[in-house]
Amino acid sequence: MVQKVYDVKGMTCAHCVQAVSSEIHGLPGVKDVQVDLPSDKVTVTSEEPLDPAAVAAAVDEAGYELVGGEGQ
Repeated sequence: MVQKVYDVKGMTCAHCVQAVSSEIHGLPGVKDVQVDLPSDKVTVTSEEPLDPAAVAAAVDEAGYELVGGEGQ
């Protein structure tokens, strides 16, 4: 399992959390998504490392912005 933390800009409420979680959960191999709203951090657990462009596209589809592109 691989765990990576991403910074997501623009989340302000529970709806934001749900939208981002839902889009990222749709990526192949994603097992868990945890969103910490106060810090704008999204922790993703997946079977294999995720393509940063795919994560950015999922966040964009939810209406938010992935900051830094590749996470930590």
